[in-house]
Amino acid sequence: MTQLCRHVGSCGGCTLQDVPEAAYRAQKREAVVRALTKAGVDAEVTEIVAVPPGTRRRAVFKIAKRGGEADVGFHALKSHAIVDMRECLVLTPGLFALAGALRGMATALFARGQTAEAHATEADNGNDIAFRAPMKLTVELTSALAKAAPALNAARIVWNGALAFERAAPVVHFGKVAVKLPPESFLQPTREGEEALRSRVLVAVKGAKSIADLFCGTGTFSLALAEQGKVLAVEREQAMLDALAAAAKATQGMKPVTTQRRDLFKLPLTPLELSKFDAVVLDPPRAGAETQARQLARSKVARLAYVSCDASSFARDARILTDGGYRIGPVTPVDQFLWSSHIELVAAFER
Repeated sequence: MTQLCRHVGSCGGCTLQDVPEAAYRAQKREAVVRALTKAGVDAEVTEIVAVPPGTRRRAVFKIAKRGGEADVGFHALKSHAIVDMRECLVLTPGLFALAGALRGMATALFARGQTAEAHATEADNGNDIAFRAPMKLTVELTSALAKAAPALNAARIVWNGALAFERAAPVVHFGKVAVKLPPESFLQPTREGEEALRSRVLVAVKGAKSIADLFCGTGTFSLALAEQGKVLAVEREQAMLDALAAAAKATQGMKPVTTQRRDLFKLPLTPLELSKFDAVVLDPPRAGAETQARQLARSKVARLAYVSCDASSFARDARILTDGGYRIGPVTPVDQFLWSSHIELVAAFER
């Protein structure tokens, strides 16, 4: 068993860290098996793809100044109390260091009783930090944040949606493609888990020349898919689509990438629209893609790759797809949410 973090039992971030490793992996795999069985889906569930500790590059830090020094960390289990983070075996070293730097910043800048959240992403060129707080962004606070930026290793700081500081647009690489992230954009929690998912998606749709990437985010899959075929990338957040399109345009050797802003929960692609594609990739939020799955079940698309961060919604949608004539391949759990009850997974479907 991994040496336990000092906060186990109090921090709500890692509720399963004290479970022996073999039992832990079996428990997380069994959660996927159980969800599929409940939905009536017969599928092989592979062993879990393990993501190592110290790799999570996204976090939401809770900040509160109650006394002389600010507390920075995650909520305690089933509580709004903040467990002041002095150790973390999940975060990258850079994000853990950011927690300490945020403590120093908030201790210096916050008045007693002030609180905030810092939504942080470790990009390839520094931290992207978006604060949400009751305090308004003033000229004085903007100046103070700029002075704190080097200690925070901040590429960009946003305060309640307003840009407070930017040394450079935060950049992440999806393979050979560099993407400039919009503030608070979706990103897979770990680089290692992202690569495990992407490699399996590419195998699932190998050879496809026309691909729709639904719930595409900033291009986690779209930009790799565009090395083999033309891609329609669909997402409801325009800023993420713009980042994806700019990255594709700036990269040589890519097939055409077209973007479309669309709420796929309310307006899924119809069977007629889907008829243009050899393959479809889906990576919906935790709620899944039920409305879109029903349209896919009526379509003639030959191959699908489905990435999910919720076993129950995936199982529901998988049942819709299999009832519609698809055959489900092995389901691979990817343990991006280390020592928590959450699990990521990926599976291929064929007609």
